[in-house]
Formats: sequence, C-alpha cells, structure tokens
Amino acid sequence: MTARAPSIPYQPRGFGLALETAGAWLLALIWLLPLLYAFWTAFHPSAYATRFDLTAPLTLENFVAAWNAAPFARYFLNTFALVTLILACQFVLCTLAAYAFARFEFKGRDVAFLLVLLQLMIMPDVLIVENYRTMGKLGILDSIPAIALPYVASAFGIFLMRQTFKAVPRELDDAARVEGAGPLQILLKVYVPLARPIYIAYGLVSVSYHWNNFLWPLIVTNSVEARPLTVGLQVFSSTDQGVDWSIICAATLMTSAPLLIGFLLFQRQFVQSFMRAGIR
Repeated sequence: MTARAPSIPYQPRGFGLALETAGAWLLALIWLLPLLYAFWTAFHPSAYATRFDLTAPLTLENFVAAWNAAPFARYFLNTFALVTLILACQFVLCTLAAYAFARFEFKGRDVAFLLVLLQLMIMPDVLIVENYRTMGKLGILDSIPAIALPYVASAFGIFLMRQTFKAVPRELDDAARVEGAGPLQILLKVYVPLARPIYIAYGLVSVSYHWNNFLWPLIVTNSVEARPLTVGLQVFSSTDQGVDWSIICAATLMTSAPLLIGFLLFQRQFVQSFMRAGIR
C-alpha cells in the first residue's frame, strides 16, 4: 500500500498574494479610520473637526474641557475597581474549578463540565432581566458589586484553564506529592506558575471586555458613585456636550487610552499566550 503524500498548505502567489495583501491593508485602514478621526478631532479646535488642514493648530483644551465637564476621575476609579474585582474573582474561581475538572475524579464531573460549556452558548444579554431581579433581591442595585457579580465565574476562563492544566505532565504531580505537597500546594507551586502566560492573556481579554461593557452597567447603575467609564461617557456625550465632537472625541480617547496602551505593550505576549494555550 503506497503512502499518501502529505498535503501542501495553500500559499497564494502572484496576483492572489497581491489581492490578499491589498484586502488586508484595506480592512486595516477601515478599522483605523474612526480612531484617526478621533485623534485629529481631539487635538484640534472645533472648527477643524470636519476640515482636514495640515496647518491647523494643535490644542489640549478639548481634554481639559472634557475632564472638567464630567466626573471622569470618579468614572476611572469605578472602572478600575470593577475590572480588578471581576478579574480577581475570576482568577480564583476559574483556577479552582479548572483544577478540579482537569485533575480530580468525582461523580458528575463530566455533566458539570458540560453545563459550564453550555454557558458559552448563552449570551449575557439574555439574562439581564433575571440578573436585575437577583441584584434587587440582594439589595445591591446601583453598586459596583452589582455590576461585577454576574461575571465573577467565567465559563471561558474555566475552559481555557482546564485545557492548560490538562497539558501539564502528571509526573510533576507525582514529584510534588513525593515531596509532601498537598493538592492546594501543587496547584499554587506547579500549575499556576506554568500557566502564567495564559493568565496574562485571559486577564487582558477580561479587562478589555469589562472595561468596554455598556448595557448591563447602564441598566444596573443610576448614580455617579457606581457608573463606569462607558456609561459615564454616554451620559456625558448625550446631555452635557451635545454635538461638540472635539470634546466628545477627547473624552473618548481619555477613556480608551489605558486599553490602547495596554494593547501596544502586551500585543505580542497576548498572541503568543493564546498560541501556546491552543485547544488540546
């Protein structure tokens, strides 16, 4: 029986390569255009918001006006507290759950993990009404814990950590047990350090998602003391400044700057982390 020749992956050449390259650049330009417009408008006077002129004067007055027009300091504090609370809870709960699913045998384990996977198919928006009722019964409406509570356990995080822990050789478990380590010590000394790149990648995803989350915080908050940046920016742009696009773009850049800086600093590590994780 003759051996089958291995398949050669498709590699575009000539016109096909040029077409794919042009398409990639076009998509990148379309993605960048709103960001470039926001930068241009935020750093120039309102008169140049819709007029491109290389001689237009630069200014930071739009940022000063935006900062003074709304309590952005409070919004930033609320958002930092929110993403930190959610991420800390997710790290603890996802790590413990993933470790149990990956290394322990117990009755109903497969059914429980199946239920976790089913959560991946449910959009969070579907549960808004029930979540709102639950927060009301708990008496924590209009607070940062009310925003965070529905997200403290992440099905995606559990699945990602479980796949990572399953790839750890069991010989490391045995060696740690010989040294007298218990299950929790093995988790903290063996599994967590080996999964550090995955924690970084998942942390970036979680922070980015909850930093930009809008609908649930909009519904569950009513005061400045609990509003995150996304809701505060919407309130600011709709009532305080109307259609002054220079100030609105300046406020938008202020709220998105931490994410942009984080992406630029960690983009290579972010991509490499998910490539290492894979689906094993």
